[in-house]
Amino acid sequence: MSSKLTGFMDIERKNFSNRSISDRVKDFDSVNIPLTESEMMAQANRCMDCGTSFCNWGCPLGNLIPEWNDLVYIGDWEGAYHKLALTANFPEFTGRICPSLCEAACVLGVNRDAVSIREIEQSIVETAFENGWIQPRTPKVRTNKKIAVIGGGPSGLAAADDLNALGHRVTVYERELRVGGLMRYGIPNYKLDKSIIERRVDLMKAAGIIFVNGMKIGRDIKLETLSKEYDATIMACGTWVPRDLNIPGRDLKGIYFAVDYLSQQTKKYFGEKFEGEDLNAKDKVVLVIGGGDTGADCVGTANRQGAKKVYQFEILPKPLICRDESMPWPTYPKLYKSTTAHEEGCINEWEVATKEFLGKEGHLSGIRGIKVEWIKEKDDRYHLTELEGTGFEMDVDMVLIAAGFLHTEHDGFIGKSGISLDKSGNVSTDDKHMTSLKKVFAAGDMRTGQSLVVKAILDGKQAATNVDRFLMRCE
Repeated sequence: MSSKLTGFMDIERKNFSNRSISDRVKDFDSVNIPLTESEMMAQANRCMDCGTSFCNWGCPLGNLIPEWNDLVYIGDWEGAYHKLALTANFPEFTGRICPSLCEAACVLGVNRDAVSIREIEQSIVETAFENGWIQPRTPKVRTNKKIAVIGGGPSGLAAADDLNALGHRVTVYERELRVGGLMRYGIPNYKLDKSIIERRVDLMKAAGIIFVNGMKIGRDIKLETLSKEYDATIMACGTWVPRDLNIPGRDLKGIYFAVDYLSQQTKKYFGEKFEGEDLNAKDKVVLVIGGGDTGADCVGTANRQGAKKVYQFEILPKPLICRDESMPWPTYPKLYKSTTAHEEGCINEWEVATKEFLGKEGHLSGIRGIKVEWIKEKDDRYHLTELEGTGFEMDVDMVLIAAGFLHTEHDGFIGKSGISLDKSGNVSTDDKHMTSLKKVFAAGDMRTGQSLVVKAILDGKQAATNVDRFLMRCE
């Protein structure tokens, strides 16, 4: 191993390897094969321990990355974990599914491959679990305050974890049978094994947090009831209303939202009951509309279900391979990335607009599309133009719409409660996460709109701080 001072020059970045495509498409087990302990120590050695560590700035949680990289390098894995745990509630989640905003801000990444921060983070937390260093965050002293958290996604879990550690009595209400939110029901098992979520939830239960699953607010218990029984209520219900594609033929059978498709697959995998028809891509030509991570998750899931062929259309241009002046370091660049799902079989098309769904006897049979171009105007805005003569039709058996999410659900207890919403349809709060209802707070995507898991965790932590100050009358 090279000396610490020259590690970034002498050692090349080495990522986790992946199981062979022929093996991994047969199941929903993890795709990745982690590196050995010595290999990860070498990767940590690539960190320059630069004077101004922009990786801290890039990470929403402000993880102390150079510090725990150095501890990994010298073999102090336990010390590295305790340094990581100072800022990160669930590094086993973010170490797998975060898009690595920290790596985009890595100083080494200016002219070399960035330090593999996310993989080092995952390695630290898994080593900590293996050695029993991670224990329940049980408070030494309890307050007499009771808090209800509605929603067991990353934001709700983070708020519950911090508030319980502060000594409050916390109960998490989750409408699904299992906790995790979109981490569980929107991310395939091969990217985030759900036993990892269960492992953390077990720790939280051991620390004193109560989980009530299968409890739908507004149906099984009213929000007003929670407000009377608890000293504070935090709503962390996420953003579950998907953006639709309202074009001719949308009512044909065979067109589904990505979130419904992915959620059902998880429920089927774990033997949970689900409503509606069985959404199965086996022996079908599948079109995924939307080029983001959710679309890629649909591609991987369809291939594992035995799809005949999978296409993915994105209306935006294909991202650049490298940064340009519009994406200066250390901001997070929107660059092209090929995922493991794409490697397994997918035909990607960029700058394609789907104009119409075609069908026979009420069932989807194909689509009509056209190539488009984005033209920059004088005000630096881009205008979408359809290219004449590029229209086409394509046979398709199944369409999955992965165009993102609009806002939180309004047709349940939110609509009945009279809670104020912002212009985007999210729950409106003040700068202390308080909604228009007394003692009722909101956190995560429910108030910010669709975001990243790491940002939802941060917002949950910030909401917990504000709720604690409210309850203990610190402000």
